[in-house]
Amino acid sequence: MHKSESKNNSNVFIRVDASALSKTDRSSSSKRITSSIVLGIVGAATVTLSIFSILMWRWHRQRHWLRSMERCADSSDPFLRMFSYMELKIATRNFRYKLGSGGFGTVFKGYLIDGTLVAVKRMEGSRQDEKQFRAEISSLGNIQHANLVRLRGFCVQGLRRFLIYDYMPNGSLNSLLFTNNIKRKQKALDWTTRFQIALGTARGLLYLHEECRNCIIHCDVKPENILLDNNFSPKLGDFGLAKLVGRDFSRVLTTTRGTRGYLAPEWITGLPITPKVDVYSFGMTLLEIISGRRTLDLTVQDSNQYYFPGWVATQIYNGNMINIMEEGIAEKRDLEEVRRASIVGLLCIEKDEEVRPSMRQVVLMLEGKMQPQIPQIQSSALVDKKADVSDTDSSSSER
Repeated sequence: MHKSESKNNSNVFIRVDASALSKTDRSSSSKRITSSIVLGIVGAATVTLSIFSILMWRWHRQRHWLRSMERCADSSDPFLRMFSYMELKIATRNFRYKLGSGGFGTVFKGYLIDGTLVAVKRMEGSRQDEKQFRAEISSLGNIQHANLVRLRGFCVQGLRRFLIYDYMPNGSLNSLLFTNNIKRKQKALDWTTRFQIALGTARGLLYLHEECRNCIIHCDVKPENILLDNNFSPKLGDFGLAKLVGRDFSRVLTTTRGTRGYLAPEWITGLPITPKVDVYSFGMTLLEIISGRRTLDLTVQDSNQYYFPGWVATQIYNGNMINIMEEGIAEKRDLEEVRRASIVGLLCIEKDEEVRPSMRQVVLMLEGKMQPQIPQIQSSALVDKKADVSDTDSSSSER
């Protein structure tokens, strides 16, 4: 019942059916619910459309970026492939499996979509702009040799720089040559295998120095950069990368303890860098391959062996070739081959770069096609180096 007021302020009461009021309330409630549902649907549709628009925008942007990158890539280069950063993240499981690191960057193990194993190097210290970087990589992509690691592709995205190489299942020579697993080393690195590793590495360097289109100085020859395939054949890695790092590379080399032992004297004195710096580094590496120990090792009991090359020279002059070789491979030795390789190693580490042989001469001497001449110990770097080691040892004792 509703109450109404008339002009004379008297109240008038009107009786209304209750069912009519109930229908009116339900109708209003239904309209409110319907409006809420419609507003919810519109809101959800708006959010969905916004998200979809953002995703489409990012997809088109990424597609445009990839197309522009492909246009910039050297279409005449049939050897290299351009990878996206996302591909490399997926291939390396977000860079989970680290294989190693060095002056040029960190290397990760990766699996391509087709199951191919690759080594992904994340470059560090590169200051080149994108155009320069691409030009250098394009030149490296054309280098093909049995004793050089194959470069499969690259990735450039913003400041990120990556190189993709063939994966070497037996790792680096360093990890095998200086392992604590003596049985594994003796089984894998008999004298024949060691000599083939040395000869193959020398051939790879010869190709870089004289036989590829542009002469390439490696600048970082050492056991860590000699990789081994399924058959333990050597593949020299990191060639040509010194240009990508530029001036920073000199700083990296001179401050990295693991590399310093392979540096030619020219690095220290500031003389121009020539292919002879690789010859010096190869000589140090060759002596390590023969002996299975570091050329500079202050942990040995005999102080005369601190600087191994000096001790090797003494053994050669005295005819004690068997002492030079690592214990455990003597029964498979070829003493004349060991002698020849040891002399080549000493020739390569001469202090005067003019006296060092070229890599072509090194290959000929290792192959037995050229007779190596025993260096005069007084004219070589051996005496100076031994003195340096003695000074270092005495100064350490004083401290």
